[in-house]
Amino acid sequence: MSATTTSREVRLARRPRGIPEPDDFALAEVEVPEPAAGEVLVRNHFVSVDPYMRGRMNDGPSYVPPFALGEVMTGGAVGEVLDSRAPGLSPGDVVVHDLGWREVAVGEARRFTAIDPGGLSSSLYLGILGMPGLTAYIGLTEIATLAPGETVFVSGAAGAVGSTAVQLAKLLGAARVVGSAGSVAKVEALVQDFGADAGFDYHEGEIGTQLVRVAPEGIDVYFDNVGGLHLEAALAALHPFGRVAACGAVSRYNATDDPPGPRNLFLVVGKRLTIRGFIVGDYADRRDEYLDRARAWIADGRLACPETVVDGIENAPAAFVGMMSGDNIGKMVVRVG
Repeated sequence: MSATTTSREVRLARRPRGIPEPDDFALAEVEVPEPAAGEVLVRNHFVSVDPYMRGRMNDGPSYVPPFALGEVMTGGAVGEVLDSRAPGLSPGDVVVHDLGWREVAVGEARRFTAIDPGGLSSSLYLGILGMPGLTAYIGLTEIATLAPGETVFVSGAAGAVGSTAVQLAKLLGAARVVGSAGSVAKVEALVQDFGADAGFDYHEGEIGTQLVRVAPEGIDVYFDNVGGLHLEAALAALHPFGRVAACGAVSRYNATDDPPGPRNLFLVVGKRLTIRGFIVGDYADRRDEYLDRARAWIADGRLACPETVVDGIENAPAAFVGMMSGDNIGKMVVRVG
């Protein structure tokens, strides 16, 4: 039996218009119920903030239901089991689940997956060993079918998915990997820390011109985290039969109207390009395969694990807004306790 009786959680107070503001969220203190039969009680150590959550703040149809007003925000989290009324999970077990943003979670055992951090920070299971890492892996191997010797362009390359995609592309045999990011410091990190061959700050000039500068012979694969003008530039740079792994479109997540699509979409026909969107949840059966490879790459120092950590569940909204504004390098997580 745990002595934990109360927990703080972050709720969606109103639906944002444009960039989320502090008043869009509310911090509440709640009583923690004892776990019922088949349930566990978990104290979270880290909670994830991710770009896809912005879409869930809107009230509209998508591949995942929107957050309900007045209810706790949910998302990836990792923590320690304090009390268990379910076989297979015991106090002291470290688990990942989808019941963040809160300090303590109680739920059915099926929603919690035990992990063995193996000396690594458990937060990595929200980042490079979690959904963002698997997203990068699936995007390159399954969606873009990256072949050794090819040239890859990754947009949003300093974020959680992008920084992993850059590294995995090199590990999977790409001859040249280039990326875009939102500051000079991030571009330096792409090259010095993540192994990119070159990068550019998309604020410093026309994106298509900068892409030609870093990939003068064109590209074979575009890993798209941004959409918009980045996609337009990539379509122009792609070789015939090039592939686009469409992961996200962060350039429009806070938009209050619908921006126009790429003006050169006709190139898809003439170049016989493939553009394919994907949702990583459809590839859960590849998780163990990816984890085996990623842990080995981390162990031998070939896969870096960048993180930006914000302390306190009360700061989860600020961490989310900061992540959406590009304040992070690598995965943004909130350390709960």
